[in-house]
Amino acid sequence: MRILYLCLFCMIPGLLRAQEMTYTVTPVLADSPYFRVELTYSGFNADSLQFSMPVWTPGYYQFMDYALAVRNMRASDANGQALSWKQQDANSWTVYKTAASIHLQYEVRSTRPFVAANFLDTNRAYISPAGMFLHPESGIKQRVTLTIQPASGWTTVATGLEPLKDRAYTYTAPDFDVLYDSPILMGKLETFPSFEVQGKPHYFISYHPREFDRQAFMNDLQKIVSTAAGIIGDIPYDHYTFLGLGPGGGGIEHLNSTSVSFTGSNLSNPKGKIGTYSFLAHEYFHHYNVKRIRPIELGPFDYDNGSKTRLLWISEGFTVYYEYIILRRAGLNTSEDVFHGLQENMKAYESKPGHLLQSVADASYYTWRDGPFGGGDSTISYYDKGPVLGAMLDLKIRHETKNKRSLDDVMRALYREYYQQKGRGFTEAEFKALAERIAGVSLEEFFVYVNTVKAPDYRKYFGYAGLDVAVEDGSFAISRRKVMNALQESILKDWLR
Repeated sequence: MRILYLCLFCMIPGLLRAQEMTYTVTPVLADSPYFRVELTYSGFNADSLQFSMPVWTPGYYQFMDYALAVRNMRASDANGQALSWKQQDANSWTVYKTAASIHLQYEVRSTRPFVAANFLDTNRAYISPAGMFLHPESGIKQRVTLTIQPASGWTTVATGLEPLKDRAYTYTAPDFDVLYDSPILMGKLETFPSFEVQGKPHYFISYHPREFDRQAFMNDLQKIVSTAAGIIGDIPYDHYTFLGLGPGGGGIEHLNSTSVSFTGSNLSNPKGKIGTYSFLAHEYFHHYNVKRIRPIELGPFDYDNGSKTRLLWISEGFTVYYEYIILRRAGLNTSEDVFHGLQENMKAYESKPGHLLQSVADASYYTWRDGPFGGGDSTISYYDKGPVLGAMLDLKIRHETKNKRSLDDVMRALYREYYQQKGRGFTEAEFKALAERIAGVSLEEFFVYVNTVKAPDYRKYFGYAGLDVAVEDGSFAISRRKVMNALQESILKDWLR
């Protein structure tokens, strides 16, 4: 039925243009923290309309049960006359209408300070849009206008959404995919000095950051963004915003923004600074690797059931690998920091009994059941094995091409051929074929490490860069060999330049 409706819309573009969907959201601090949400929807002629709330948000591959926080649903026509409605299932409601316009009002309880949830207190509010806004059945491509009504004394609303001129705190999204991908932070916030990369402005807006040198921090962040953009060679957005949520948990990437738990408290010591910068580099590089360079299953999204893929070892694991590489190329960490990160990944993977039972491709697919870090002794995490596989593939390509090509070429080709030219994601087979094309050889052995539990030959792959991998008491140590040939020296130099 969904396909039938979509096709009907394609044949009658005028019908879509006549439809208007406007949301107004107001934070309320009353008996419990909640948002009041009002929706006006007009121009849709039908006896009934079904509205749904996603069960998850892209970027966090877990079911969130957002609809459980919805309460006090009401429906009326343009004259305020009540319309009947009923909840169809766990995350959808049907409104029975007899008018050309309907008005919905409901509340969303918001108590969890987490990047994939909604949160509200006296000083700040955060909206994870998938858990806030209902979409009409078969109407994901509907344009939306959103107005925020901040609480008294709140002066800042931060989001990647496009603002409407001359209308305070009002934004527009071309469809629900963009709306759901554009979180909103509001409250008593601080805006750091902005910077530009390739002519595109970048902002960092944060709740209650600690004391540190804002300008020095933003200078380093500019290096991270510039280095990451230089890997792909293109910046596909007009502006980008880092949303610092304050204390909380996690980070989630978006098309032109990222939400991160951030206070700046770790910037006062070298180890904490590297950790914070790695975190930000990771979330920023995701706007390429997963938002645009993506497995084919990750768009269009299945908001009702989740979108499962066997390729999160690329989307997440390679992004961990690139956070190390980006900082190294930006001059913000050392070669030893890169080694340390990969050593810790090896240790975490090899120390889990699940490394003998679950492949990293299966860990990607079953993350909905097991969680991103594994769910017991029979599982592993793609965050552990994925970055090591990224390094191994990078060094393999460099070795086979006499250091003329690298994993960077694979990522650029995926971006160009699938995102820019085909406008879609890639399949497992397409990724393998492209990587083999770049390497110029079969990569069958490498993909055995992806799809089975065969032990990776670390010494062979890291040896391409003149490195040894030693194991002692369950720990791993990557070190330079005393004697290297010219190709190994060249690879090591360029890899960690």
